[in-house]
Amino acid sequence: MSKEIKVPDIGDFKEVTVIELLVKVGDTLKIDDPLITLESDKASMDIPASQGGVVEAIKVNVGDKVSEGSVILLIKDAGEASVNVAAAPAQPKVAGGPAQAVAPVAGVEEIKVPDIGDFKSVNVIEVLVHVGDVIKAEDSLITLESDKASMDIPSPKGGKVKEIKIAVGDKVSEGSLILLLEVEGAAPAETPAASAPVAAAPVASAAPLASAGDDETFKRAYASPSVRRIARELGVNIGQVGGTGPNGRITEQDVRDFSTGGVVTAAAASISAAPAPAETKAAAAAASGMGGVQFITQPDWSKFGAVETIPMSRIGKLSAKHLHRAWLTVPQVTHFDEADITELEAYRSSMKDKAKAMGFNFTPLVFMMKAVAAGLKEFPKFNSALADDGENLIQRKFYNIGIAVDTPDGLVVPVIKEVDRKGLFELARELGEISKKARDGKLKAADMQGGCFSISSLGGIGGTNFTPIVNAPEVGILGLTRAQERLVRKNGEIVDRLIQPLAVSYDHRVIDGAYAARFVSHISFVLSDVRNLIL
Repeated sequence: MSKEIKVPDIGDFKEVTVIELLVKVGDTLKIDDPLITLESDKASMDIPASQGGVVEAIKVNVGDKVSEGSVILLIKDAGEASVNVAAAPAQPKVAGGPAQAVAPVAGVEEIKVPDIGDFKSVNVIEVLVHVGDVIKAEDSLITLESDKASMDIPSPKGGKVKEIKIAVGDKVSEGSLILLLEVEGAAPAETPAASAPVAAAPVASAAPLASAGDDETFKRAYASPSVRRIARELGVNIGQVGGTGPNGRITEQDVRDFSTGGVVTAAAASISAAPAPAETKAAAAAASGMGGVQFITQPDWSKFGAVETIPMSRIGKLSAKHLHRAWLTVPQVTHFDEADITELEAYRSSMKDKAKAMGFNFTPLVFMMKAVAAGLKEFPKFNSALADDGENLIQRKFYNIGIAVDTPDGLVVPVIKEVDRKGLFELARELGEISKKARDGKLKAADMQGGCFSISSLGGIGGTNFTPIVNAPEVGILGLTRAQERLVRKNGEIVDRLIQPLAVSYDHRVIDGAYAARFVSHISFVLSDVRNLIL
């Protein structure tokens, strides 16, 4: 006999779009197998099977709008015990014997937002788990996004998600309740009857999860939890799979095609970028905090050849908005100078093998950090911030330096604390550790807070000079390019010297040109002789 499987209670969501069908006619389902994926303007969710059986007919299509009570499919009994999860659980019985004994389920615990530094009322931009998901400790639960950074909030322990207490678009702070978790405990234990054996259906063991599923790109992929699970089971790094679903969503078929060698990318579909309507641009401007700014619109590039739309990473989108605001609101000037670092480099070279033996690299950047700290002490306006009233300066009494780090997902700026109090080797070790965390996508919110001044170094790449953008609300940033060997006249002789270009951009509301020139000149003086670092 066929039974209808309907959309269960999905909260306040009405007329939600079906964006993916996860089953087909003839499939044999188990309880909690995902059937369809729904997506509203705030969240996406998988709808699980309330009972097991064989799919007889599917009553919805991709693009349909459904609400609570809408029929998803017809299912017929496959001979297995099908339990409606909406009904009260009954004690299973064994023919000819007493009821099975069920071990008590472990307790339910509240999982809350941990310490996230100074961030308050941060937006939830993605919920990464669903009711019924079995998670491990450190699995990501939600993604938060402020105007400065995005961060995943991990689970402090493993268990089964019982209830989710927040939604995309909510604002949370430390202590906000995320979900209720049934902590891992003993599975229900069966006591077989002595008078009659119990025929048990074989249970297939879950496929081992591929390490690719632990990659940061997996977490950022635009795919439903069920598709992520399939990717893990197939050993597919979902970050390398192009999505052919609505808005570039990755479907189950995309993952299966990829696993069998049929790599699906957006380029294969020759996606064309049509010009966005004016109202969409206006909405984008308002969303980015740039209301009133006239944005440059794109023509239909597909008229001229094949194009591909590539989503920006979350870090890239955050950086773009922040730098745009900084460029529009901060009157920036860049002062150029250079420093003779010949003696400094000779000293560094003599010590780098010792540092290597201690497990870290001894790079020129640590000397730059110390020189900047010395400059901030001598010229304290560079260590200040313009108050919100625009009439006062907030003078910092500490010296934390942000270091721009190039990562696969874009530029991030972790902060090295109390640079003035640390030695060169200590700074070198800490710089190596935090740079690795940045490249691995493991920075925490606290790692990127409290910066007084930033350094952006392109020395390992090249270039002769550039104009870095002030990382507001800081008022200054030092840009470094590759040091140059140059013949110079010194004490009446032509000698070979190593010259380091310096470029300091500053907020002209706080710093005037003469003050900036003296600041950069002081940095140059400190770098000219390693002994000047201890003055």
